[in-house]
Amino acid sequence: MHHTAPTSPPTDQRWTVLSLVEWSTNYLIEHGFDEARLHAELLLAHVLQCTRLQLYMNFDRPLTADELSAYRSLFKRRLTHEPLQYIIGETEFMGLPISINLEVLIPRPETEQLVEHAISIIRAVEKESVDVLDIGTGSGNIAIAIAKLAPKTLVTSLEVSTAALNLAQQNVERNAVKNVSLVRGDVFEAFLPDRVFDVIISNPPYISIEEHSTLEPEVRDFEPHLAVTDGADGYRFIRRICDVAFHKLREGGSLLMEIAYNQSDQTIAIAESAGLAEVRVLADFSGNPRILVAEKK
Repeated sequence: MHHTAPTSPPTDQRWTVLSLVEWSTNYLIEHGFDEARLHAELLLAHVLQCTRLQLYMNFDRPLTADELSAYRSLFKRRLTHEPLQYIIGETEFMGLPISINLEVLIPRPETEQLVEHAISIIRAVEKESVDVLDIGTGSGNIAIAIAKLAPKTLVTSLEVSTAALNLAQQNVERNAVKNVSLVRGDVFEAFLPDRVFDVIISNPPYISIEEHSTLEPEVRDFEPHLAVTDGADGYRFIRRICDVAFHKLREGGSLLMEIAYNQSDQTIAIAESAGLAEVRVLADFSGNPRILVAEKK
């Protein structure tokens, strides 16, 4: 006889850590979710305020009614395709804890590679203090990682959203960095008129408005549109940032910018026509062209 599966763990039995993780994992797999077990464990670890390792050491531990009810409400949110990182309110970037909410993009592993390249360029700059501009700081992840891992930097972060700036400020404090200064400003308007920089870095919105509607629901329905799509052809920010870089980089300074996997040829042309030199695009660990690097000669 056909019956529909319950949408959340039934309440009438004694659940242990292990039985709940296994039930949730199977349910997520049946409903087409990736990384099902990982997500079930991370949600439960969040509810129990412990690590995944501690879950493994306490598989037989029974759950209280309150714990089960807290878990059930988080699990239901995951079933709507809300990203795990928003549900638990944080993620890790370059090994650093970063609080996130629906006002900001979720940091991606590809962006860690953008930061790694930036740090190797910064380390080669022969100055006591290196001025870095981070355009569109979001949660502050790029600025904080650079400030922590390359302490000789002074990072200025530009962000148009006040809600994002508030969160970035929390993350700056959470990671105890002193060399980041947050500035509210719009990259399409005049900003920081007298400042020039050694390095400019950005992970701008580079998804076109057409492509946005085809993205997976986790991104399309939950991540802030402002941080994902430029509302145009995918190149609006790329054009502007290349232009800004030409005017705001010192001689010999570098621009590093994350782009979409299919934007490499056009982005190189944009950067060269903006007057930048040594323009190249580096691959991410999936082999996709991802990181524009250019210099001001």
